[in-house]
Amino acid sequence: MRAPAVRRAAAALILLAAATPSAAQRTRGGAYVPGAGEDWQRRPPAQVGMDSARLQAAVAFHREHESKLPRDLVQAHFQTFGREPFGDPVGPFKPRGEPTGIVLRHGYIVAEWGDPRRVDMTFSVTKSFLSTVVGLAYDRRMIRSLDDPVAAYMAPVIPYDPAGAAARPVTGRLAGGDVLEPFETPHNRRLTWDHMLRQVSDWEGTLWGKPEWADRPSGEPSTWATRARREPGTAYEYNDVRVNALALAALQVWRRPLPQVLREMVMEPIGASSTWRWTGYDNSWVVMDGEAVQSVSGGGHWGGGMFISARDMARFGLLTLRRGRWGDRQILSDEWVRRALTPTQAQPTYGVMNWFLNTDRKLLASAPASAFVHLGNGTNAIYVDPEHDLVVVVRWIENDQLDGFVQRVLASITDPR
Repeated sequence: MRAPAVRRAAAALILLAAATPSAAQRTRGGAYVPGAGEDWQRRPPAQVGMDSARLQAAVAFHREHESKLPRDLVQAHFQTFGREPFGDPVGPFKPRGEPTGIVLRHGYIVAEWGDPRRVDMTFSVTKSFLSTVVGLAYDRRMIRSLDDPVAAYMAPVIPYDPAGAAARPVTGRLAGGDVLEPFETPHNRRLTWDHMLRQVSDWEGTLWGKPEWADRPSGEPSTWATRARREPGTAYEYNDVRVNALALAALQVWRRPLPQVLREMVMEPIGASSTWRWTGYDNSWVVMDGEAVQSVSGGGHWGGGMFISARDMARFGLLTLRRGRWGDRQILSDEWVRRALTPTQAQPTYGVMNWFLNTDRKLLASAPASAFVHLGNGTNAIYVDPEHDLVVVVRWIENDQLDGFVQRVLASITDPR
């Protein structure tokens, strides 16, 4: 390893002395739970069974393998997804920060580097927050069964379009497209919540100006819009238009903005900051009970999605490591977490979005098969390792270097307990 890289990593690594957690910061089983905001205790690596020098080497590896895409994420968009059909952005972007990360062991902060309080786009890690609000609805039996057709929960959706309303004929007859019914084709009426959550739906249609076939198109262009639909459940395809259709369906179930649901039921209980924002698109507003509500997106494919700090990502990762429990409170049911960690038949390394599984160690060869990752473009990752009681957030690393980074973090563990 080059000496400057080691010095940079050593300077950036925050390794502070221990403090004794209060009784209020321990669960009944004795596991440490951070307090809200800045009330988060730290431990030197040696105190939690990790080697400081090897941990510094992992941080240096991250810095040496920063994503090669521009930090200006508008430029990055037009070098990647922006080249697709209908690729123009419709949601907000912001420039990103430097390579950033956090390592948690047994819930304590062991290392931080970069700017862990900086709020950045997190792209498809947003999908894990989307599936969480669906899980909250399922836990409350607002969704009775994940095998129910989504269409059974949908009302006609009225887009919020003041300019369009003003342009309608005085006869009062609505122009075509005034009502959205995204689950009313013969194929889409068969799609269940489970199909949508696992990205095995082959949902067809256009939403917020984006046809589903225009997302990562492949094969012969003449067939993109005309091919036969696949049987639901038989084929996995990562597709943000379909994810946004799921977000719209979840909005119909909750009848209020999904960021409000997430804030009240997850982010505030786990002590997250007030700086995160979850957005949709300029044109993804609908009328809900007489009010304009934005239907949020499941990622930053065309802009938008979750804007969040590494600190808040780490709290969410710790919640999933603890199987939905935070202290004495069960925020997400263990049943939901079990479902999220169940491999999808058509894609065994995918659970419920966006819980990427390490089934047969195919995703990360260096990690235990029990590990999982909340993963998004950038690359943004929340690595969760129950075997080692470990959560690692890593932001803006080359995608093909994620395993090498995880390998180095795991090599720093001297006590697996």
